[in-house]
Amino acid sequence: MDDAFAHGEPANVLLVDDNPARLLSYRTVLEPLGERLVEVTSGTDALRLVMDTEFAVIVLDVNMPGMDGFETASLIHQHPRFEKTPIIFVSAINVSDMDRLRGYKLGAVDYVMVPIIPEILRSKVAVLAELFRKRRELQRLNGELADTNARLARSNEALRIEREREVHKLNQALTDSNVKLAASNHELKQEVDERRRIEERLREADRRKDEFLATLAHELRNPLAPIQSALNVYRLGHDVGGADGGMLYRIFERQTALLVHMVDDLLDVSRITRGRLQLRLERTMLGDILAAAIETAQPLIEERRQRLELDLPSQPLHLEADPHRLTQVFGNLLNNACKFSDPGGVITVRALIGDGSVAIEIRDTGIGLTEEQVRFIFDLFAQADTSLERPHSGLGIGLTLSQRLVELHGGTLRASSEGLGTGSTFTVTLPVAVADTGSTAECAPTAEAAAMGSLRIMVVDDNRDSADMLAMSLQIMGHQARAVYSPLAVMDACADFEPELMIIDIGMPELNGLALAERLRAHAWRGRPPRLVALTGWGQAEDVKRSRAAGFADHLVKPANLATIERVCRDTWAACEAT
Repeated sequence: MDDAFAHGEPANVLLVDDNPARLLSYRTVLEPLGERLVEVTSGTDALRLVMDTEFAVIVLDVNMPGMDGFETASLIHQHPRFEKTPIIFVSAINVSDMDRLRGYKLGAVDYVMVPIIPEILRSKVAVLAELFRKRRELQRLNGELADTNARLARSNEALRIEREREVHKLNQALTDSNVKLAASNHELKQEVDERRRIEERLREADRRKDEFLATLAHELRNPLAPIQSALNVYRLGHDVGGADGGMLYRIFERQTALLVHMVDDLLDVSRITRGRLQLRLERTMLGDILAAAIETAQPLIEERRQRLELDLPSQPLHLEADPHRLTQVFGNLLNNACKFSDPGGVITVRALIGDGSVAIEIRDTGIGLTEEQVRFIFDLFAQADTSLERPHSGLGIGLTLSQRLVELHGGTLRASSEGLGTGSTFTVTLPVAVADTGSTAECAPTAEAAAMGSLRIMVVDDNRDSADMLAMSLQIMGHQARAVYSPLAVMDACADFEPELMIIDIGMPELNGLALAERLRAHAWRGRPPRLVALTGWGQAEDVKRSRAAGFADHLVKPANLATIERVCRDTWAACEAT
């Protein structure tokens, strides 16, 4: 029985009352508790039942004929087994203080008056029944504790015996450990050797980094040298009109484009290695991408008098890709094939259709690769030829960038060669998209914008040279342009100039371009507020979002080409005309 009570079994509750109606009311009130209710109608029956059954609580009527509640409670509590059994007296008449005191002395725990308030009686019985279960649980735990103590004594003895055996085993284990230690020393030597090999690879990586930095300095100086020489021509006062002026202009344009290309490659590699480069996927045609890549490489192919052979499937192949990035990949591979092949060599572009994919091979008849070079050719900063006499230029990041871009498209880029002097093959494998069965007709191009008038444009940049050159370009284009070098001077400059377009640098001291844009938006303008355009070296997606949130209508990345500046001016003119 103790185990049953300990595990939440219903407790016995004795209901004693000579009035059947009240017994029924007790049962009605207490049945929701789920306890085991036992009813008797006299004190004599209650005494006889208590001798056989243990009760958690007794609900006892005070005023009963024959043996009243007080006498019944006294006889129950005289028995040692039941002296702690809680009794709740029920009385239909007011109980005097003396009677209440008498009841408490007889072991009553509480009084309930008639008419009974169900919630009160139910809560009192529920508490006493739960206390009864807790007491039985405590008794059970005490018994278990005694058993546990006995078992603990036996365990201590067993532990002493076991400890003696363990000491013997320990001595034996110590002998075995000495043997294992010798084996561990051998393994440690192998680990040291492996660590030495890792350190060697790290030193090799560091050496490549140093070579890359030296190459970067060399490659940057290559376009800077003709730019500096062209500036020297201006500085010496040479007449640069006519053909000479055109030649100098082409030098500036060509070498600046080369610098921008190198910086873009470095930024792309940085974004990819940090997982921050985002593709702009769209349904496109492989043929269009290859045509654009061949167009970029064609001048170099013609300059080196090389022959380009194409072996492409006649059916159109659809890709879900970023056409700009894949054009960049194939253009880089074609340019590499040109640079590493002798003049008059042959470059072959072949596409092989597989199961849900297409493999594009770009094969050349150039210097080829050793097995070791094939292994590291896609490593960052790796170059197949690092000699001073190499006939080609580059930072050694183009292949790394190309491989990462292909992998972002779910494809692979692999290199193969039969050795030095045998040429190389670079294979790009890409998943093919399901052909679009809808209409392939393209939208008609939009009509050319109307002629553009003169705009008032303010250029805000703490780099004076950058601000002055952009302002001068805008003036040559026919606009009124003013350069402001401090963001703190902008509001005063706007008072008399009233710009229609403001081209603002973001990373400025004293006040950055984002904060300046917020001030400009909050300013009370006399007329239409100027259109704000960001021009900055920060060009990641997060940077564009921040500038848009600050109120910039457009976000340009330095250096912005002339076509982009003209497009911004046209957009501003169109916005002014619309209002």
